[in-house]
Parts: sequence; C-alpha cells; structure tokens
Amino acid sequence: MSHGADQLAHRERGDPAAAGAGPARVDALLLGAILLLVAVGMVFVYSASAVQAGRAGDEFHYLKRQLLAAGVGLGLMFLAVRLGTERLARLAYPLMGAALLLLLLVPLVGKTAGGAQRWIPLGPLNLQPAEVAKVALVLYLARSLAHKQDKVRLFSIGLLPHVLVTALVAGLCLWQKDLGTGFVLFLVLLAMLFAAGARVVYLLSALAAALPVAYHLIRHTEYRWQRIIAFLEPARFKDTIGFQLWESLVLTSKGGWLGQGLGQGRARLYYLPAASTDFIAAVIAEEAGLLGVALLIGLFAIVVWRGLRATIRARDAFGCYAALGMTTLIGGQALVNLAVVLGMLPTKGLTLPFVSYGGSSLLTLLAGAGVLLAVSADRGGFLVRAPGAVRVRRPGPGERPAAATARLRAARAEETP
Repeated sequence: MSHGADQLAHRERGDPAAAGAGPARVDALLLGAILLLVAVGMVFVYSASAVQAGRAGDEFHYLKRQLLAAGVGLGLMFLAVRLGTERLARLAYPLMGAALLLLLLVPLVGKTAGGAQRWIPLGPLNLQPAEVAKVALVLYLARSLAHKQDKVRLFSIGLLPHVLVTALVAGLCLWQKDLGTGFVLFLVLLAMLFAAGARVVYLLSALAAALPVAYHLIRHTEYRWQRIIAFLEPARFKDTIGFQLWESLVLTSKGGWLGQGLGQGRARLYYLPAASTDFIAAVIAEEAGLLGVALLIGLFAIVVWRGLRATIRARDAFGCYAALGMTTLIGGQALVNLAVVLGMLPTKGLTLPFVSYGGSSLLTLLAGAGVLLAVSADRGGFLVRAPGAVRVRRPGPGERPAAATARLRAARAEETP
C-alpha cells in the first residue's frame, strides 16, 4: 500500500496516531479574506446591475439572487469544514461521478442563455454543472494521487488515468462551448501532478500534445478566433468584435487613484456588456480606482498565501493535494479573469471567484473554500520532517540489510544532541 493510502486507511480506522493532537481551528485570516471577497462582490454586483434590474421592476433582483447563492454556498462551506478531510476524501469519487452525470444531463434538460446551453434550472437558481465539476475534479485528483503516491512517476498509473478523466470533463465542457473551464482544469491538473511528483518530461509532453488541439479548437471556431483578433488589435475593432474589451480598458483607465465613486460609473449604464459577471473587475476599477483594485488583488493574494500554507501544513497526502488544487483553482481563475479585464489575455468567459455575479460559481467556489479551510484546520506533518526523523540514502545494489541498519543507527546517533 502507498504511503498516502496508508495514511488514509489509518485515519478511516480511527488510528489515534493519525488523528493529530486534537481539534484545531480553521485559518481565520483565510476565512476573513474569503468573506471580504464575497462582501465586495455583493456591493459591486448591485452597483453594476441596479439600473438594468430597475428597468425590469426590481433594482435588487440580481443582488437577491446573489445573496441566495451566497447563503447556500456558505452553508456548503461550513458543511465541508464540519465533515473534515477524512470524510471529504471518502466523498471524492461519488462527487466526481455526480458531476459527470450532471454534465451529461445538460444537453437533455439544460437551459440556453447567450448562445450556450450550460445551466440546469433548479427553482430560483440555475446550476452550471461545469462549476461543480471544477471542485469535484480537484477532490478526485487529490484522492487518486494520494492512493497512488508511490507510483505517480509511472506513466500508466500516475499520469494517464488523471489526464483521461480531466480530458473527459473538459470535453463535456467544450460540448457546452466552455473552453475557459477546460483551460483552468488542465492548469489545476498540471499543478497537482507536478506537486505529486509526476515526471516533468511526461507533463511537458502532455502540454505539447495539448497545444495543437487548443489551436484547432480556437482557429476553427469563429467566435473564439474573433476574440484573438480583438485581443491583438482592440482599438481597430473597438466598435465591432472588440467592443467589450475596449470598453473594459476605457472604464478601467477612468478610475484613477480613488475611482468615480460607488454607483457613479458608466459600466452600469450598458456601456460594458457582462459588467456584473466576467468584467466586474472593470466596474471595481472604475468606481473604486487603483486603490480598490489593489485591495482586491491583496485579498486574493491572502487566499493564495494561506492556501499554500495549508498545503504545506496538511496532515496527509489527500489534504496536501486538495489544498493545492483548490488554491490553484481560485488563484488561477482570478489571475485569468483580471488579465482578461486588463487586456493581457483574450476574453475567456471566466468569472472572478467570489466576486462576479453567478450563483453556480459562487456556491461551488465557497464549497471549495470549505475544503481549503478544512485542510487548514487539519494540520499535521505530511510535508514537514517529523521530530527525530533522519534522512538516509536507499540501500545500494547488493547491500546487506545489516549494513543498512547500521548506517541508519549511525545517522540517528549523529543527530542526537
């Protein structure tokens, strides 16, 4: 049995040695940064959508829906913390299966909006299975890599199964015209495989094989290729295919140091399409200025910092990989979204985590944040050298066990004060 699987097995049997010294609190700084990002999102979702919603009869319409999603998401977040990493590990495979089933149901019962069929209507909320799949895939990869930890360097065990599952999820998302989610999923996969110890040559080969596929998907899909053209020459196409990107750049530049003031920006007056969703950072830049954007980036930096800290301090392999995957998911998606708003990447259609309007994105990412918080509360020493541990080289070819034992005793004697 691998080291990661052995740790999980000990914990599932209730081994006191694997259970840690006692209950620990979640990372308060991480929790505070996440809640502040949600609060910032509520303020600017209302600011960006009030005029549009008001013309339909209720200026608080989008804010109410976002508050409902936040309530469900916070419930899922605290449930994840309550369950703890042990139970979350057990749920990883069932959740992945459920996410795949939901993705398959979209073409049958899905709702179409903006030319894409991506949502399953659930009463007051519309569930986007692609968002569920992001969190489910992280948990699946963490569980699988923890079990295969000693064999992760093997192509057929460590790389191929995880690439195939990720490709399946990404393919189902592409079926729904969602290339951005596929990009983020493979970013998460590469980060987790690298951290787990997969051979770099395999990762580079997989990346090289994916590039021509990505080029084909972009070059032979008209709207995607138009986004590339608009990205390369936004000023030239500012009145046609580059209108959204150009308006984002203009509004961002008008914010100055302190912004135009809350509710005083032009974005809310239909100047910027998707102002409350993919381009909400442009609304923040216009109304809160460079200071507001700096604070926004600072909050995401805290989430990434504390997420990596939880990764390093995780008790077992599952917690380590799950924390890294969630941190990469949140940080990577935020980085891509901000880069798009600032004209540094072509338009991708990805939300700004915890901030953009969108019930599925908010509640699933809050659930993912709950996994991160659960790991932060479940501290141990998976990546930390235990007290009294010593480093010795592996027995050489033909070396007798007695000689290896003698060398281990000598190493321990040298480190004894």
